[in-house]
Amino acid sequence: MNTTPALPTIDGIRPSYLHLPCDRRLADAPLLDYLCRRFPYVPRETWLSRLEKGGIFDGNGRSLPPDTPFVPGATLYYYRETIAEDEPRIPFREEILHVDEHLIVADKPHFLPVVPGGRFLRETLLTRLRLRPELHNGRPEDITPLHRLDKDTAGVVLFCRRPESRRAYQTLFQERRVVKTYEALAAERSGLDFPLHIRSRLERGEPFFLTRETAGEANAHTVIEAAEAVSDGLCRYRLSPVSGKKHQLRVHMASLGIPILNDPLYPDPLPADSTDYAKPLKLLARAIEFADPFSGQVRRFESRRTL
Repeated sequence: MNTTPALPTIDGIRPSYLHLPCDRRLADAPLLDYLCRRFPYVPRETWLSRLEKGGIFDGNGRSLPPDTPFVPGATLYYYRETIAEDEPRIPFREEILHVDEHLIVADKPHFLPVVPGGRFLRETLLTRLRLRPELHNGRPEDITPLHRLDKDTAGVVLFCRRPESRRAYQTLFQERRVVKTYEALAAERSGLDFPLHIRSRLERGEPFFLTRETAGEANAHTVIEAAEAVSDGLCRYRLSPVSGKKHQLRVHMASLGIPILNDPLYPDPLPADSTDYAKPLKLLARAIEFADPFSGQVRRFESRRTL
């Protein structure tokens, strides 16, 4: 389904969208009432103000008035709002490793989300790239991520510059023809026979932002190698994800009893307000390698960061 309306990108941010359920029982009831029920944490006054200001749109990019009725199956669009002082400022900068007609390769710092979500809207790697005119040739909305990294993880991230190129690169990821290599620092542990092939079933945990291992057929596979010992009882591990589940590397390392150093979530989550910029998660997306779908050339990009 196409989720791109005829609306511009503003300050590097594309509009969010909401698919209304196909529930005929709600037809012709006030849309405002549904929005309040769907998002109970957003005050009614906020939704009313957005409607009055023309800040909610239909699929054709037309503003919806406050008395708009609920239309089953319709799609709405709106620009997320944040109060500048409420969005954390991330005091670390990304580095651009490569740009060509199809790709942008960025070296992401720790703590910076890749895409907007939760408390973060402007302080994301995607928004920062879209605000750089030299990267988008006048169409910032054309820049889209080809994969994700956790905000806690640093390293190489690929972005597509042109919509018509996106599918070719996405196919590489879907067919697992992209080789990703990570580095992690964790406690040194004896008795492990490397390389390790960790296979398990990963599902959404509780709270919702966690991932947990469950019984059942494995859907996640990580290869772990001990690269070298470092000081203070730590070891530098090389991690190669065969699959790409959320928090996969962090969960698999914790399951071995060697959680990644400074991990705020695994094995036990810290309070949400306990971010310490002096203690980044010691996980780095070191390199990414693939055969380019347009040139056929084998390409490898490496992070310039260190743990």
